[in-house]
Amino acid sequence: MRVYFDNAATTAMDDRVIEAMLPYMKLHYGNPSSVHSHGREVRSAVEKARKKVAELINASPSEIFFTSGGTEADNTAIVCGIETHGIKHAITSPIEHHAVLHTLEECAKKGKIKLSLLDVNQKGEINLDQLEGLLKANPNSFVSLMHANNEIGNINDLNAIGNLAKTYGAFFHSDTVQTMGHYVHDLKTLPVDALVAGGHKFHGPKGSGFLYVRKDKKIHPFIHGGAQERNMRGGTENVIGIIGIAKALELAYEDMNGHRSHIESLKKRFIELLKENIPGVTFNGRSGDLEKSLYTVLNVSLPPSEENRGMLLFNLDLHGISASGGSACSSGATVGSHVLRALGHDPERESVRFSFSRYNTLEEVDYTIEKLKELYAISV
Repeated sequence: MRVYFDNAATTAMDDRVIEAMLPYMKLHYGNPSSVHSHGREVRSAVEKARKKVAELINASPSEIFFTSGGTEADNTAIVCGIETHGIKHAITSPIEHHAVLHTLEECAKKGKIKLSLLDVNQKGEINLDQLEGLLKANPNSFVSLMHANNEIGNINDLNAIGNLAKTYGAFFHSDTVQTMGHYVHDLKTLPVDALVAGGHKFHGPKGSGFLYVRKDKKIHPFIHGGAQERNMRGGTENVIGIIGIAKALELAYEDMNGHRSHIESLKKRFIELLKENIPGVTFNGRSGDLEKSLYTVLNVSLPPSEENRGMLLFNLDLHGISASGGSACSSGATVGSHVLRALGHDPERESVRFSFSRYNTLEEVDYTIEKLKELYAISV
């Protein structure tokens, strides 16, 4: 059996998304900036996709900018948000995705901002009182805190953070890559100034994304050299990616409750079977709490084992099981997870992130548990 439990890294594309994209590979190939009929029909499709995305998240089409993915969208919001609004101080946490953390660190290194990092406890939770203290001392700050952590699944309260940011005149950006397409985002009520999406996290194509920027917090462009995206992003549009991400988001919203119910049943069973069968197992962050974590992510901390030391992911792979030791975006690095390090995780214990999608099954959960039992020499 082959099992794919690395859906927080990327997901399988939905066949209906591929079907929606195909005509724009074969038939509708005009440049959307061209004024002739070939260009106009493609421009119309791009704007229809923008309108669909805006409708789904209850925003205005003029607030949606298509990008190459979540990383570009994060970089744009951070760099241009800080520059456009003359911001000199930024607040984030040490467990953000590197698309956020490294970008803010670079801004600080160049002397554009002073950067403050919030403390996190052993469960990876931030302290809102500390955030308010920093906002009081530094009005007009840039706040960047993710909706849900890609490694440990912790969920931040965007309403609470956003309301604090609004009280102290701060610009609030949230990396919503792990929650877009999995949770409802209503931008008419959510107090967020900028958020992002990567299409491949919800069964859309890789290389597709979008940035939402609230209309009263406009920012300068990040990529220059063209008038595309209403002068906000130079370069010919990735038409098939745009068509694909809009279709994927539409499908995600069509049966979001059904998808969630199915995935939660997988995660619940995984947790129960781990507790029953692997003595000493624990869960990193809040990922083992179904009420307080991303329903797609489970970060498992396994007891020390000489046989599996540094080899657990390899051993799982030999059994056809794909999972992650942390964020797949840094899988080629020799350094361990910065998220687990910030939590003070015991390096003697092996950590594995299992992340689920609507295409996974209970049989795959059972198979994975059996293989873990074998690897830890636990009799069935």
